[in-house]
Amino acid sequence: MSATLIDGKTVAAKMQDALQPQIVALSRQGIKPQLAVILVGDNPASLSYTRAKQQACQRVGIGTCDIHLPSETSQETLLKHIEAFNIDPAVHAILLQLPLPSHISAIDVLLAIDPRKDVDGFHPYNMGILARGGDSLQPCTPLGIVELLAAYNINTEGAHVVIVGRSAIVGRPLALLLMRKNRRGNATVTICHSKSSNIADITRSADILVAAMGRAGYIQRSMVGKNSVVIDVGINRVPDPATKRGYSLRGDVAFEEVAAIASHITPVPGGVGPMTITMLLHNTLKAAALQVKG
Repeated sequence: MSATLIDGKTVAAKMQDALQPQIVALSRQGIKPQLAVILVGDNPASLSYTRAKQQACQRVGIGTCDIHLPSETSQETLLKHIEAFNIDPAVHAILLQLPLPSHISAIDVLLAIDPRKDVDGFHPYNMGILARGGDSLQPCTPLGIVELLAAYNINTEGAHVVIVGRSAIVGRPLALLLMRKNRRGNATVTICHSKSSNIADITRSADILVAAMGRAGYIQRSMVGKNSVVIDVGINRVPDPATKRGYSLRGDVAFEEVAAIASHITPVPGGVGPMTITMLLHNTLKAAALQVKG
């Protein structure tokens, strides 16, 4: 491997340590930041993510109140729980773990979350502010990617960033962040998706390539330009009888072959994932501070 490994674990740990002064400042005002976590059903990946987020909160001193509802929970019941958290002044942020069971409308439920407590940054109000270039609660994974690039002094100004994947969780908000007029933006952004023609031609032109389509090993060496920066957002469970769990985690990038020609690359796991959780903590503190100001 010739590429520099972008170590998300190390960057995330440093950023979490840097949150301590904010937590101390809030505590002096009698405020203990608290995150409400709502999980519906028993999706194994969701259970794992939720535990990791709860453990991270505990490490830095952010309180959590958790609700784990059965998969048959009605949308009406879920909305009542969200409303209770909306009006509770002790709760500063609300995390609704996605995906939801098919009988629940994710859009309707996300709309019900108070935008001031929307720790994921998915509410249309917060997305609208982001689209206008303003400061809002921003989606955690895209924000984590921007922080990773900055930590490794990877310049985005004038760079061609190609994002493969157009989801409202990663692809689109990341494009908005990278197009902002500031030192962590000012990029030229291209978004590719399943209907794009000649994707390999486009991805090879990227200075920074972000893989976020949820397909294990999709980005291969032939799709990557020499000395490009490769950010792998994918976390795919691939059957692996050689492991105790029966599966292994793989990203959207064929890591070994791409690492041979890239200048920088994120691993899976240990790359973007820890940054997503760290930005969740960051957003919880930001939400608490904004609510204290009124």
